[in-house]
Amino acid sequence: MDRITLRLSPDLIRRFDAAAAGQGGRSRLLRRLMEAAAQAPLPAPEQAPTTARSGKLTLRLGEADLRLLEVEAAAMGLSRTQWSAALIRRRLHDRPQFSRPEALALIEVRRELRRIGVNVNQIARALNTAVMDGPVLDLELGQLGAFQVEISAWVDALGEAFEGNLAYWAPAS
Repeated sequence: MDRITLRLSPDLIRRFDAAAAGQGGRSRLLRRLMEAAAQAPLPAPEQAPTTARSGKLTLRLGEADLRLLEVEAAAMGLSRTQWSAALIRRRLHDRPQFSRPEALALIEVRRELRRIGVNVNQIARALNTAVMDGPVLDLELGQLGAFQVEISAWVDALGEAFEGNLAYWAPAS
């Protein structure tokens, strides 16, 4: 048999219980009301909504699994629901799933790398137009090379962060 669950205000449920008391209880009265409503002609089908909707997923876990879920979610700084949704999205879309603080930190890193890249580009232009002696030019070019190595290391670290995130959400092997 199918089941319908709904939330009602305490006042409404109290009044409904009072009405249902003389008619065999909640379930019996609800069945009668539904049967009466089902006798009415069906309304014309509505057009499908044009906007995307979200759905609700209810999941029941045993106590041990629920505790493990709470530990994992807390370690990531997420609620149980956020953690579960991130896991599902990772599997469905094969993309990294970051918590809000992680996402904000990555945005800031990207912003800083872009600023550094602009500065290095300006330095390179200045070196191309500058009239410098050989040793001074070599020293400046060496410094520019050091910047390039450091930026490459930070970009690699950012890639490792993405790979680590993907590995975290990947299925256990």
